Amino acid sequence: MGVWLAGAAVASAQEAVPTPADVYGELFKDVQLNAVFPDSKAFTDALPNRPPEQILSEYRQLKGQPGFDLKKFVAERFSPPPNVAADFHTVAGQDVRQHIDALWKVLERKPEDQREYTSRIALPYRYIVPGGRFNEIYYWDSYFTMQGLEESGRHDLTMDMIANFGWLIDQFGHIPNGNRSYFLSRSQPPFFAAMIELAADEEGETIYKKYLPQLIREYQFWMDGAEALKAGSAHRRVVKLPDGTLLNRYFDDRNVPREEAFKEDVATAKEAGPGSPEIYRNLRAAAESGWDFSSRWFAGKTLATIHTTDLIPPDLNSLLYQLELTIAKGCEVTADPACAADMKAKAASRQAAMTKYLWNAKAGAFTDYDWRAKRPNSQVTAATVYPLYFMVASKDQAKSIANTVRTSLLKPHGVVTTTLVTGEQWDAPNGWAPLQWLAIKGLQNYAEEQLAATIAQRWVGKNLQVFKETGKLVEKYDVVADKAGGGGEYPLQDGFGWTNGVLRKLLAMYPKLAE
Repeated sequence: MGVWLAGAAVASAQEAVPTPADVYGELFKDVQLNAVFPDSKAFTDALPNRPPEQILSEYRQLKGQPGFDLKKFVAERFSPPPNVAADFHTVAGQDVRQHIDALWKVLERKPEDQREYTSRIALPYRYIVPGGRFNEIYYWDSYFTMQGLEESGRHDLTMDMIANFGWLIDQFGHIPNGNRSYFLSRSQPPFFAAMIELAADEEGETIYKKYLPQLIREYQFWMDGAEALKAGSAHRRVVKLPDGTLLNRYFDDRNVPREEAFKEDVATAKEAGPGSPEIYRNLRAAAESGWDFSSRWFAGKTLATIHTTDLIPPDLNSLLYQLELTIAKGCEVTADPACAADMKAKAASRQAAMTKYLWNAKAGAFTDYDWRAKRPNSQVTAATVYPLYFMVASKDQAKSIANTVRTSLLKPHGVVTTTLVTGEQWDAPNGWAPLQWLAIKGLQNYAEEQLAATIAQRWVGKNLQVFKETGKLVEKYDVVADKAGGGGEYPLQDGFGWTNGVLRKLLAMYPKLAE
């Protein structure tokens, strides 16, 4: 089977879907740069009440007239997007598990929910949105949401979401960041293979056969250009190191401001100055990583020094190791031993490369590697738990990582994202549900049960504390102090898909924590 890179060109379909900036032209820029909406994402997701071409025509006719009011013009032609689950509160005295089970219905979207003229791409099956300002499916969020859906007895929704992701791969050649037109130029951490493995617990091995074509096509997306790449260079998401080793990085196919954070990106580019020609791509690549934003991507101390595409991250490469093994599994199920052997060999090569370039013995952790500067990044982050979760680490490496987590990352309320406080949301003092889950299960994989249980106890305790005080579960938490999380480009969001999913799963694993 031609798994390696057959037909790995960018899907032309993604270029055929116009984004809000394409649709509204100068109106889009004027609205965003004049901060008509406090949140830049609001206009990209706004609901027009008439055809976009009519709105743009009216704008061109009216904008030059005396007394023209841009905010009034927009308010008359657009409805702001809904804030998902903002009005949903728990029933007094309700158990948090009942709260989560009821909240799935609030966060569920159906194909018939689609509105005309919006940036949201219609999907053929049902799905869960995170909540708050996030009223679309998100790629990596969904894996952690699925953990809770399974515990809530909603395997049907897990399967619908997997079917949607398979459809997106068929349509666009990859799974985008989310089902919005302005997300099509990038993906997110590739958890599709892990989703298939999760669902296989109930579906059996037939699911590997069913989704093998999509797994292969996603792999082709991440490995595009690898065959022709010269040593010491990169193409899209692949880096070939001087010794010929192949590893991957985050990337984005566009080098323009993110539409959902337009004014913020323009401001960052101004601060970075003309010497940073790839600033927008690096901001977008960090968005593909899911860690938008974090000091792990900075060359200096501020967002203006971001250089995401220079870094080879252990989290992404752990996921691609898992993808390679999952394709091998699919090849075994379809009786293709040559394909299975080939993919297992690729996984073994990646594992060896991660040990050579990403294992930082001095830090006792897997860290990012700057392939341009040819040196490891010394910063310890929670990304080091990915090789535990996907069993990339050796037993000795796992023991070192456990010690590093215990001494550097474990805080009173869970695992902190990094050790630096910068004001960015993927830095200290914030902790995030997906990273807690990966740490807990990853540590369990290497018999570090006590540390895993300690993280679970601290994280669940924090979730339940905020829930009892507010009746809500939120996007992120301050794991150092007694408050909810903060920082970043937008206010703290509630809902919240992956928090619900991980908490629901952990309460099933550690039921005494609910008492």
